[in-house]
Amino acid sequence: MKRVLLIALISSGVSLSFAQTQIGNSGFETWETVPSTTFTEPTNWNSFLTASGSLNSNAANQIEQSTDVRPGTSGVSSARIYERLILGFIKANGNLTLGRINMGSATAGNADANYNASITADPNFSEALTDTPDSLVFWAKYVPTENSKQARVKASLHDDYDYHDPEGTGGSATHIVATAVLDYSHTNNAWKRFSIPFDYTVATTANPNTYILITFTTNKTPGGGTGNDVVFIDDVELIYNPATSGISKIDKNDGIVVGMDNSTDNIIITSVKDLKGSYKIYNTSGQEVQNGAIASKISFEKGFGAYFVHLTTEGKEYTFE
Repeated sequence: MKRVLLIALISSGVSLSFAQTQIGNSGFETWETVPSTTFTEPTNWNSFLTASGSLNSNAANQIEQSTDVRPGTSGVSSARIYERLILGFIKANGNLTLGRINMGSATAGNADANYNASITADPNFSEALTDTPDSLVFWAKYVPTENSKQARVKASLHDDYDYHDPEGTGGSATHIVATAVLDYSHTNNAWKRFSIPFDYTVATTANPNTYILITFTTNKTPGGGTGNDVVFIDDVELIYNPATSGISKIDKNDGIVVGMDNSTDNIIITSVKDLKGSYKIYNTSGQEVQNGAIASKISFEKGFGAYFVHLTTEGKEYTFE
């Protein structure tokens, strides 16, 4: 699983490590062959090729690795998801999920038989997540046959339960901690960045989240496409804002906060007093990648990875816990 690690080093080198959990293979760079087929799925993600349910013998490939990637990325591949017809008349939306697809009814909108599920006992069909992200960010290029159509993404934080999306008439709805949902229109055949806040007010009796289920589909309505809709997905990211995430730590004595705001690509430094001095940022190989004067907001656009922030200010040492 990818992790973004930000470590603050103050003065003589007292250190703190804290992290933001990210989705495994969120850039769709690694793919693996599905057993008994010649097709591939992105590692850590699933499609119809690994579906369960009484109709899974009708499953076919609806995903492929693509070299069409979003602008500005250092990655070399994305996920291309496409719709198709089953048995010549059933429209099956393209579907990519962290869970497992269940194919149980020829009626596309039957939410009790057709759904994606977190199989919490199987890490191949679930994604553990105990952090509390503020929003979901991803890049998409949506190319529907009809411009009136809309694709969908839904991310659900849920407790230790085999949660279904859509929830149907079962008990899944009571296990939601937060959701981030977006129906989006065509992107004019270009890549577009989307940011969706998580809504924590939807929680009912659910315990703190322990899993996340994300689903990308080519149409917001089950079976609602035209049979030829396509969506490309790249660089999925969970955003943790400094004010609410566990990535920022406050010094007991001087109230210094160092955090990363990935929604704006800025390192945020705050303090109860004015800070004067300089900073240096290093990667895990010890190479300096950026430096300058300490400021409350420092632009930092190096992408996924682990970095060290060294602050030098008035020769004083700080201990972060």
